[in-house]
Amino acid sequence: MSEKGRSVLEIVPNEENKRNSEGAFITLKDGRILFAYTYYGGEGWRDDSQADIAFIYSADEGETWSEKEIVFKAEDHGVKNIMSVSFARLKNGDVAIFYLVKHGFEDTRLVMRRSSDESETWSQAKYCLERKGFNVVNNDRVVSLSDGRLIFPSAHHGVRLQPATPSFPYAIDYFYISDDDGETWFENEFATTLNSPHTRTGLQEPGLVELAPGILWAWARTDMGRQYEFFSHDNGFRWSNPEASYFTGPCSPLSVKQVPQTGELLAVWNPIPEYPTGKLEVEYSARKRLVYATSDDKGATWGQPVIIEDDDECGYCYTAIHFTKDSVLLAYCAGNDFTDYSILSRIRIRKIKIKDLG
Repeated sequence: MSEKGRSVLEIVPNEENKRNSEGAFITLKDGRILFAYTYYGGEGWRDDSQADIAFIYSADEGETWSEKEIVFKAEDHGVKNIMSVSFARLKNGDVAIFYLVKHGFEDTRLVMRRSSDESETWSQAKYCLERKGFNVVNNDRVVSLSDGRLIFPSAHHGVRLQPATPSFPYAIDYFYISDDDGETWFENEFATTLNSPHTRTGLQEPGLVELAPGILWAWARTDMGRQYEFFSHDNGFRWSNPEASYFTGPCSPLSVKQVPQTGELLAVWNPIPEYPTGKLEVEYSARKRLVYATSDDKGATWGQPVIIEDDDECGYCYTAIHFTKDSVLLAYCAGNDFTDYSILSRIRIRKIKIKDLG
């Protein structure tokens, strides 16, 4: 276990709740922090198992947390599974929540709800994109830009309709944009693809961050040994060709946000080299170490990686990043593949003082 910061909450699985994962934070106007996550309350723990959205609250900067409350249910959408939460604060002051509704591989899309009373009540869900198919939007991926524009990246996977399964894991990326607080959304001009004969994944699980007004940096996990990055200089309409980034890694997501107190970028990811993993599944085998690094020059260079977690029996991934007055909260999957149902079964929330990041 790392000595950087400390764990302030473990959301552990049990026989009736075999997975808790993929969450996001938002600070409410009264100072409370809301954390929403995917709660698997059925018999399984896989991505297509029965799952709803749960809320917990903290009134002391993340030190202690309330009991969970199931707020959004999959059955209300006529589906078995809803997952992958993001939050945004809208220009009019409302809170927006986003999550995936999974009708099947042929129709998985992000929806948005809004609250004008700080999460007490919510509007009906509205789809943010028309393009049907298997559209993957990770947790904590919706970004509110400095001009108020909302934007999120989505990985679109090809689907074979009979039977309805992904025909291949290759993903192409689209960006979805709203300039009216989420009332309407449009798709950016061209899809972004990874032009290599050696990739089977393409650009999976993309994320983005604003470097300066109008200038955006995006990245995606690949099977090429690195995160691949691409840039937009017109606020998300058009994107550069993807190229290998500084960040080595397995096919596992990278998370990046700007530290409001310092202006630095904070990145959290699983690095390569891989480490011995025993009998663990290949797709999770390189998620045994979680690290972070900071950049004070908009990502041009990065400091030495700092280990957050390192355990060959566990796996760490799908990190949500949130800043309090003097700390950063990191929520990530931290399951043990031998004592839990999978590495995706357990959520750990870690708190690190911003002054201790360096």
